[in-house]
Amino acid sequence: MIRFSHTYKTYPGPTHALRDINLNIDKGEFVYLTGPSGTGKTTLFRLISAFLLPSSRTVEVAGYNLSKMKPTDVPLFRRRIGVIYQDFRLLQSRTVFENVALPLEIRGERPGYIDQRVKEMIDSVGLYIKKDVYPCQLSGGEQQRVAIARALIHHPSVLIADEPTGNLDPDLSEDIIDLLDKVNAQGTTVFVATHDHDLVRRTSKRTIHIEEGQVVSGAKPFLNQPSLV
Repeated sequence: MIRFSHTYKTYPGPTHALRDINLNIDKGEFVYLTGPSGTGKTTLFRLISAFLLPSSRTVEVAGYNLSKMKPTDVPLFRRRIGVIYQDFRLLQSRTVFENVALPLEIRGERPGYIDQRVKEMIDSVGLYIKKDVYPCQLSGGEQQRVAIARALIHHPSVLIADEPTGNLDPDLSEDIIDLLDKVNAQGTTVFVATHDHDLVRRTSKRTIHIEEGQVVSGAKPFLNQPSLV
């Protein structure tokens, strides 16, 4: 489902943000990514979501070889993944309903389908009663729930979350992780970057640790397979 094979990402300077990354995440896994700030976690996530291309070798996600993917294939690929950010990234001028509906509107889905699907998703994160309010009227935990609903609106096979609990207190953090557990139980692969070591210690889930641009534990060996196209 997610595979890095001897992958490098280098910025001008040169700065080696990622060096010889080898890791494999299977379909349906829930995996944490930990490591100090500035060690390459966000770069790794931006490679997974095709906002960056690797400087060398391979990144494969949800059946796509991102190293060889054509620019015209990027929008189709991004329909296979959902992304959640620490800062929510909600549009303040749009209601909860309108924020969640946006990805479907961009895809040109039928209004009837959009209305039904958005209501289902908002209800699944416990915010149906607030579907017509604006982000500024919500708590931090509620805003993150809206962001999760938006990320899941198009049935992604992979959900990546970059510090989704970073701005929340411990109780709200637990609520968000419980919600992600439910998403994972439905078959979605979930990959979460976090600085919350207490959160990680309380779980039995696999953890990948990265330092200075290299995976130092939890990579999980994989069999050699032909590259995807």
